Amino acid sequence: MNLKEYIRSIQDYPKKGILFRDITTLIKDEKAFSETINQIVERSKKVNFNKIAAIESRGFVFASAVSYILKKPFIMLRKKNKLPADVHSVDFELEYGTATIEIHKDSIQKSDNVIIIDDLIATGGTAEAAAKLIEISGGKVASFIFVINLFDLKGSDNLMKKGYKVDNLIEFPGH
Repeated sequence: MNLKEYIRSIQDYPKKGILFRDITTLIKDEKAFSETINQIVERSKKVNFNKIAAIESRGFVFASAVSYILKKPFIMLRKKNKLPADVHSVDFELEYGTATIEIHKDSIQKSDNVIIIDDLIATGGTAEAAAKLIEISGGKVASFIFVINLFDLKGSDNLMKKGYKVDNLIEFPGH
């Protein structure tokens, strides 16, 4: 199955000059969604890990299904002020400003190896912040798995240069 065929491209969204890669067309098709989850599960089995983390919010769609199938704990990396208990926070740069993501302080232990799952990687700022959260919590990032890599925006390359393992299911140009 060619998963690229299930990704809708929307010109000038959310602002002029952006070509948005929309996963809603993939997840609304039961066969494409199932295939996507199966591919992530198969790639995950090649990695030594004991927990799955995902970046809010579209990463949750994929990671929760993978967590269920593999029977591994699922850790949510959320936007600022969305988690109720004590948190670690990391600020990071976006194309259009700054943002903060957080993790509960009791989510990760020192011996944890964590796969981080998200729908898409572009420049890699959010993914790098997610890795920092895992690391300041005492864990190690075992791998990143993205459904989509916008290869010409170099986010995957930047993560690999920092020593992270990166995998993706499909690739598109970023513009």
